[in-house]
Amino acid sequence: MISLWWLGLALLALPVLWHRQRRQRMRQEPLATARFLPRADPQQLRVWRWTERLLLLARCLLIVAVLAWLADLVLPWRRDAVLIPAGTDSEWAERQIRQAGFYDASWIAVPADDPFAWLARHDREWRSGSRLLVLGNVPMPAAPPRSRHRIEVRSKAPAFAQTEQRVVVVSKRAAQWRAMFAALDGPRRYKVDEAPQGAAELVIWDVPQAPPADLRAPLWWAGDTTAFAQLHKAAQVDGMRYAGGARGRVWTASAWPPAGPDAARRLFETWQRLHYAPVAYTMPSQVLAATASATPAQSSGALRYLLTLVLLGLFAVERILAHASRR
Repeated sequence: MISLWWLGLALLALPVLWHRQRRQRMRQEPLATARFLPRADPQQLRVWRWTERLLLLARCLLIVAVLAWLADLVLPWRRDAVLIPAGTDSEWAERQIRQAGFYDASWIAVPADDPFAWLARHDREWRSGSRLLVLGNVPMPAAPPRSRHRIEVRSKAPAFAQTEQRVVVVSKRAAQWRAMFAALDGPRRYKVDEAPQGAAELVIWDVPQAPPADLRAPLWWAGDTTAFAQLHKAAQVDGMRYAGGARGRVWTASAWPPAGPDAARRLFETWQRLHYAPVAYTMPSQVLAATASATPAQSSGALRYLLTLVLLGLFAVERILAHASRR
């Protein structure tokens, strides 16, 4: 039934018929004398006459736009395509496209967090036999992707960028806290500062005095809870109490600062696991075979927004011309 969409073009005959008017006019031939001629009725001629051509054009275009708006929901129109998540290296992507043989394929930018979810919503837009190539840092989905088309995945895990974060330590036991951060290795570096001012990623407050008002951080470690009244009735998990406040989230534990490398490692892992968003695992490069029984997710159409604007514009023009023709 989808292949018979063109039958809807017959609707274009409606405005054509509306805009053709029948006119009758009398046809009389002048004669020198009509005294001796037999009586005859006047001859009448029916003629077609085109009227309001601009209004006719606007209504025909409006019908075409409505048909396109409806066809966008069910008519597959895409061919081979390359799905590129945001942030993918363009030079690496071009090399992979040439190696895979997708020379004439279209490039489509997709969300980096879940490109397969986007593909599931738009899977019905591809024609039968189309091939898909997914490039970049593709997160591993919870379940194997199912599609009616062959999907080749060529993934590349991103290199961790070198970053430096400021950590403010205000404590009489600052040497023990510094030793913990000095032992950490990796792309994320920590700059330990003892000046209690400005903004920081982490503040370790291990003195009974209240912190200054201009010191801000999303996370606080309180070695001394005297200045943090919200910790007195805080919830406790695995020997650590936590609470939220106007300055940021506050953690505290009786075993701070860590006494050894094992305790420091546990504290660091807890910090990374609870405070930062998890890093998605990169999906290995592989080829996913087509699944004929895969059901595409419900979609509103790739061109729905653009076609809706076109429809609104044509409808406004048609109404203006129709109003002007009646004046």
